Amino acid sequence: MNKIRFLTAGESHGQALTAILEGVPARLEIDEDEIEFELQRRQRGYGRGGRMQIEKDRARILSGVRYGRTLGSPVSLLIENKDWPNWIDKMSVKGVSNPAPPLQMPRPGHADFAGMVKYRQNDLRNLLERSSARETAMRVAVGAICKKLLSLFGVFIYGHVTRIGSVESPFSVLSLPSKDKKNKKSKAEWGAIFDKVEKSPVACADEQSAKQMMALIDETKQKGDSLGGQFEIIATGLPIGLGSHVHWDRKLDAQIAFAMMSINAIKAVEIGMGTGVAYNQGSQVHDRLYFDQKSGYYRGSNNAGGIEGGMTNGEPVIVKVTMKPLPTMSTPLDSVNVADKTPQQAHYERSDVCAVPAAVVVGEAMLAIVLANALCEKLGGDSIDEMKQTFKGLPDVPLGW
Repeated sequence: MNKIRFLTAGESHGQALTAILEGVPARLEIDEDEIEFELQRRQRGYGRGGRMQIEKDRARILSGVRYGRTLGSPVSLLIENKDWPNWIDKMSVKGVSNPAPPLQMPRPGHADFAGMVKYRQNDLRNLLERSSARETAMRVAVGAICKKLLSLFGVFIYGHVTRIGSVESPFSVLSLPSKDKKNKKSKAEWGAIFDKVEKSPVACADEQSAKQMMALIDETKQKGDSLGGQFEIIATGLPIGLGSHVHWDRKLDAQIAFAMMSINAIKAVEIGMGTGVAYNQGSQVHDRLYFDQKSGYYRGSNNAGGIEGGMTNGEPVIVKVTMKPLPTMSTPLDSVNVADKTPQQAHYERSDVCAVPAAVVVGEAMLAIVLANALCEKLGGDSIDEMKQTFKGLPDVPLGW
């Protein structure tokens, strides 16, 4: 990604999280309240842990914005950790006379063991602070800015949980019937579909499934265990031709998969029908192309998930993401004390039973970042005004057809 780039810094129990976001065009309106809205969405979800009761995230914009509009220079953001006062000694930047005892029982499934070996650390605190999903709060803040940019061009992103543990929701965007031949829905229609998701404690569109998911979370909590699941993210209104087929790193689906796999605890990513393509013949998989004078070009389905040959094809982009159960559990797994090689239980750090509803928001943010980069690459320009001028000239269909 060579247009929109960002870096984050900070530890889970450090003073703050920070980010530098580069490549945002000038004159984009940014409101800190809109960023806070997305941050609060990330803190939602049945099965979240005690940390969510402490942190009330709000991102402060430190640079790159004047009078509510971007300047074209890097935007820097700061999210203060409210829990920092309780960790001043344990996470002190300066040396202390009585350092906290080292944590030496790695958690299976976490970055602890591999990180201790890689960075030659004898205290897994030095790994878990940065590998914690707390870092994703800043990704959501960055994603909120990218969502705002996309919205100016009619692109909107939605997400919902399709599975938690053994409970699967019957609702999927892939199974939605087409309202018309072009298989298009307005922002209001998409919003109506996902309003119930925003009201659900587990971000699930199916009410009965949501109840079963919450019951399973309660049961799992009593056992001291954790749950993973799956979620679906949808981007609508995308123009044809974002991404490219000409190089491996310019393929949009490859960039999306990279972004999703970078999220903590994500183990699989699918586009459109995903792994389902392996169980069907080509005639059942590929989205037939049609044309009529009234509707123009349209598809009979969207199994490709809006991407063909590494490029958007005008249909909604549909991404399915699989999240593993969190590796920190109140009933710890077997581990080894790396100091003396004796068998012990893994370290327990305050954690969630299930964070899939929160991961949906992080996934939306990462998709927004990838798509904003692709849009800026397609339209060019140093300001929103220039981008809009180019956008007006984009063809609805390939030239010469």
